[in-house]
Amino acid sequence: MADAASPARTRVAIFISGRGSNMAALLYAAALPDAAYDVVLVAANDPQAEGLALAEAEGIPTFALSHKGMSRADHDAAMDEAARNAGAEFIVLAGYMRILTEGFARQWQGRMLNIHPSLLPKYPGLDTHQRAIEAGDSHGGVSVHLVTPELDAGQVLAQIKVAIRAGETADSLAERVRFAEHQLYPRVLNDYLRMKR
Repeated sequence: MADAASPARTRVAIFISGRGSNMAALLYAAALPDAAYDVVLVAANDPQAEGLALAEAEGIPTFALSHKGMSRADHDAAMDEAARNAGAEFIVLAGYMRILTEGFARQWQGRMLNIHPSLLPKYPGLDTHQRAIEAGDSHGGVSVHLVTPELDAGQVLAQIKVAIRAGETADSLAERVRFAEHQLYPRVLNDYLRMKR
């Protein structure tokens, strides 16, 4: 919790689709005394997402709604409602494997961040590590960016490069990039929210 004398923390909702390792990094960083945010909701488009159990164990409210059988707009509307009902001021996408509707992206523009496992603008979308290896790049990496209606095209706030070694596989590169992700995302979120105060 924030110290009574410190500025009010920004309330954030984190959207996930799977195990939630970046969500966990963000959640535990929020426990530090200098954190600029509190996590008020962890929401998933898969009720079986492993990260939900971790959030619940730490006392964070959760919301889960499968997107299957729903239109993209209807599912986005339900996720939007859950975030607003939790009092979220910002949304942080952490392995949320859904392409958002233009309307949703516009409603939260400037207040929604995403983490992407490449050095944007290189390799938006999927299979980023394999694409970097096949291109002969010296480095892969990770970017934190603002979310806009165009996929992975928002302003990049920060990046970390990760060397591509001889004999690298997509899986081995992904494992090291994940370490970088866990360092970068909480710091960038903190810095961005302080700037927006």
